[in-house]
This record gives sequence, structure tokens and C-alpha cells, in this order.
Amino acid sequence: MTAELVRGQNHPLPHTRLEIRVSAGKPVVAAAALSDEDGRVPGTEWVAHPSQPALPGVEVSRQATADHLLAVDLNAVPASAHRVTVLLALPMGPGRPVRFGAVAAPFVSVGSPGGDEIASYTVTGLDTESAVVALELYRRQGAWKVRAVGQGYAGGLAACLTDQGLDRAGELAAVVHEAVAPGLSRTLGTPPPRTTEVRHSAAAAAAAGDTGPSPDPGPPSGAGAGTQPSGRATPQPPAQTHGGPVNYSHPRRQSAAPPSPPPAVPHAEPGRPPVPVAGDATGWSMEERLYNQVWGMFEDLARATAAYRGAVDFADSRLDQELDRALSDPRSRIAGGDSARGTARAKHDELTGRAREALDRDLAQLAAESEAVEPALPPAFARWDSPVWHGYRVPMEIPMALRLGELHLPERPELRIPMLVRLPLERGLWVDSGRATSEAAVTLDEVRLRALAVDTAVAHAARLLAVYPAGEFTVHVIDPAGSAARSLAPLVRSGVLDGPPAAGAEGVSTVLAKLTQRVDLVQMAVRGGAADALPPDLDTAQQLLIVNDFPHGFDDRAVTQLRYLADEGPAVGVHLLMVADREDASAYGPVLDPLWRSLLRITPVPDDHLADPWVQHAWTYEPPSVPEGSDVLGLVLAKVAEARRTWRR
Repeated sequence: MTAELVRGQNHPLPHTRLEIRVSAGKPVVAAAALSDEDGRVPGTEWVAHPSQPALPGVEVSRQATADHLLAVDLNAVPASAHRVTVLLALPMGPGRPVRFGAVAAPFVSVGSPGGDEIASYTVTGLDTESAVVALELYRRQGAWKVRAVGQGYAGGLAACLTDQGLDRAGELAAVVHEAVAPGLSRTLGTPPPRTTEVRHSAAAAAAAGDTGPSPDPGPPSGAGAGTQPSGRATPQPPAQTHGGPVNYSHPRRQSAAPPSPPPAVPHAEPGRPPVPVAGDATGWSMEERLYNQVWGMFEDLARATAAYRGAVDFADSRLDQELDRALSDPRSRIAGGDSARGTARAKHDELTGRAREALDRDLAQLAAESEAVEPALPPAFARWDSPVWHGYRVPMEIPMALRLGELHLPERPELRIPMLVRLPLERGLWVDSGRATSEAAVTLDEVRLRALAVDTAVAHAARLLAVYPAGEFTVHVIDPAGSAARSLAPLVRSGVLDGPPAAGAEGVSTVLAKLTQRVDLVQMAVRGGAADALPPDLDTAQQLLIVNDFPHGFDDRAVTQLRYLADEGPAVGVHLLMVADREDASAYGPVLDPLWRSLLRITPVPDDHLADPWVQHAWTYEPPSVPEGSDVLGLVLAKVAEARRTWRR
């Protein structure tokens, strides 16, 4: 499955022999630069370009074309090169585009030779820039990863190479443009645009639903995250799949000015770490900078903890080996061996002590950064006890991401990293109401645990309602036996639900039929390019279905419909929020396994069940909780309900 990256996101590379494909609406120049451990390009011989198309492990095209195929063999890259950076530039010449904002957004994919794509990136948000760092392949702890960069330069290729630390960058840029000039004198046809049915289905679905005066939503997950809003925009048609250049912009968002620089970091005293600053990361808006900074903190915590655990494992292994040698030596046994064992343990304590010292230093810096970042987070990223909710207003566009809770590791439980997921949701949620093995779950009885699960689902639904513009998010509830009435009361009282919670077999059937029909209609409209053929009474907002106490009240047909919604719904704006115990559904056997795997499992109590794909830590998930005695949930839902009533007038 291809990972569709957004600016700043990285992805592991399972292969070392790679093909990098570049597709653009107009001819572009492609180059690749090798850089050292400090991220600098030592000299022009480290840059593969049309005049010098081949370097050890890297080969690029010899001319400016709309399609490029770059060959990379990471095993052949010199050991002193720690990064391979892919550069794109508009060729100079009369009648040629002078900025990327005037052409289709370049698309870059990384894959194995003749095989499937591993990762892809659409370089959106460019305007006056004529050169861009599209992506980079970099070494991390002996392995290679790819990162989407998307850094543009209005000064062209010379400015781009200068920023890579290359001396005489202007001279090399002139050589490159001179090399591709003869080929530009010939007519280079624009390649047919790529099929966008799958890649842009979410954006097309959003455009298909624009039948009323709804506020402008933000970018869909995986696309358009690098653009910053510049006021309300006139709705645009979805990206075309034939004829003319592909429009990669968000259907209802305009291009923006280049990003403002991140906040300046205060100068640190000699020998001391820099003072943390909120928003100290790359991005086109403060929201994007904070998002990237939060996940940078997550990676730093994972890396620091992995280094500490690796050092402790090494020290333990070395201690065992030295003790074995001491015991196997007859002279040590005769003499008692106390000295050898004492020396071995002293070395072990020294190694683990140094590792712990380094870990504590890194964790202290992360804790200081967390203290600076947490108060600056917007409502979508903030905890329920954050003061930002006291000044809450219904937004005019959706944010980049949503906070689902917090993550921490046992080395320092009080250091919590916000768990952010991109919006719109790419898959539904499963709040596990069953007995877990965590200490927090063991102390609770079954009734209390199920009530906490529904409370957690209500908190997630309230946050989703709060971060979407009025009229852009609809919530349905299925509560077959009415057992969640107390927990659902805030949603019911405020009037933010689409209707009363559905009860009984008939209620379950009615709600599922309605949402299944919506998925079918929008899918047909997207695939057939007939957005104007949707029924005028169709609710085009994002849909969330909360299902409590599953599978009680569900027959085989209802279970099949639920699986269909889980598989097909997210692509057209229908999402599930299940509150269930997997053991209760065991009677269905393997039928429900795909449903379980397709949803993100979270818990109503702290539980160390989440593993990251990077270093495979078992992270403890902490669910969001409303402070005891606080009415923040009611106040926020009241404002959401009032905005919905105003929008409908």
C-alpha cells in the first residue's frame, strides 16, 4: 500500500534499489544532491544533474521533461553521504513558466524497480518559487527513510543549491540551465495527466458535496496540508481525469503566500540547550508548525528511549558474558572470583549510568519543550482542560489534525505527547469496552468500564463537532438497548445530533440503510463525474456513526452493512465510532476480523497497546478526559448547536 506523504512526513524504505518518478504538467529539471552528515553538499561533484547525470548510486535525466525517472541504489551511495536530496527546477527560457504556482503541482513517487510505489508526495502550496526540494532519502540508525520536504525557492536553482551548503552554486545552476537549453528548443509534449480517481477521491467527494453555502473546510488528509487559507474561496471543480493539466489544489481553497518563518529561538547560554519555543518547526502556518513539532517530539522521545534501552541491553549482555567467563575460569573459582565479578558489575553500572544520564538530559529538554508547546496548541490539538476552550469559537475551516489522547513511555510517564491524527479521518475508531490487562482496567467493574467507554466516545464526538465548521459534520447514534442514555446526554441535550439515538432492531436498520445509501450515491457521483446529479436533500457533510454495545441488536444484514461502511465509508466522508467489547462479538468468528483490523483501537483507560511503526515501542495510550466538575463539554456543544441553527437559517 502506497503511503501518501504530506510535508514533513517520513516513511521507512524497505528496499535499497529504488526508482523515483517525477511527473509535472510542464518540463522541469531534475537533479539529486548528496550531502554529508551535517546536511551540506561538499562540492559540485556531489550533485547529479543533466551535465553530470550519474553519481555512485544515483542517476538522473539528461534533459528537462515533464516526466522523469531517477534511479537510486542506496547500497552504492558513498558511506560519507548521509542524504540524497531530489531537486526540481523550472528551466529558463522565453515563453517558459517562471513559477511553480502557474503549473500543475509536481508529483513524486518512490518505489522499487518495476514494482509498486512505496511512498508518494504531491508538492502542493508552491507559488512564486521556481525551484523546490521535493523529497530526501536519509540514513537513520543504519536504515534509510524518505521524507517529503516541499521547500521552495523563489531565487531558483541557484538559491536552492546555496541552501544545500554548496559553494559556487550560481555557476552550477548556470551549467544546468545551459545543458537543458538545446532540448527545450524542441517541442516537448505534456504527458497525459495521471488518473486521480483513487488519489483524489476524498477531495472529489468534498467537491461533489458542495451544493450549499457551507463554510470552507481545510485540506483532506494526505493532500493540501501545505496550503494556508487566504479567506473564503470560490468553489472549484474537482481535479479532472482527462484533458489539460491536473488541478491539485484543494477544491475550496486558494493558493497562499509563502510560509512565514518559524519563531526565533532565543540564544542559549554556552553549554546549555536552546530554550524551547512553540512552533519551532517547518510549516506554512502556525498550525502546521505545531503539528510537525508535536510529531518531532514523538520521534525524539522514541529515539532517545530506544537508545537508552539498547544501551542497557548491551550492558546486561556484556555483564552476562563477563560473569560467564569469570565462572568458567578455574583460577577465578579458586580465588573466589569476587574481584572479577565486582569489576564486571562496576562496568555494567557505569554503562547504564551514562545511558540514564543521557536519557534524563534528553527527557528534560523534551519536558521543557512540552511545557512551551502545550499552552500554544489550538483547540483541535489541546487538552480539554486547556484555557483555549474558554475562548472557543466555531471554526470556518477544518484543522489539519485532531487530538485523540496522549502517549507516554514508562521511562518517564509524566511526559505526555499529544496523539494527533489527520483530518478527515482515514479510518474509524473502536473504543474497547472490554476487560483489559492494564492496572487501570483491572480495578474497575464491568459496568463502570462500559460507561467510561461511552464517555470516551462522546468526548471524541464532541471534539470532532467542535473543530468542524457549522454544517460540515453530522453525528448519528445507535444505542439498541438505550443503555448509554446517561453518557449520551450532553449530545442529546445540546441538539447537535442528527436525530434521537436509534434504538431497537428497526432503528439500527434505518440508520444503517440511510448511511449505506449515502456512500453508494457519493461513490457513483465521484466515479461518474456527476456531482450535480446528487439528490438535493442529501446531507453532504462528513458523517460520524456512534455504535454502542455492538453487536447487540444487530442481525447478519446489519453486520454486513457495518462492515461495508467501515471499508468504503471513509473515502466518501462516513466514519464509524464503535463502542464494543471484542469478546462480545466472538460469536461471529472471523467474519468481524476485517472490521476489527480496519478501525483504530483506543481504550477508555490507560493501556500500553499502541506500537509505533518506527522502533516498535509499546506506547501507553491515555484517553482524553474532561476535568471533573467542568462543564467545558456542555459549553462547547452549546456553541456548536447555536452555530448549526444559524447556518440552517
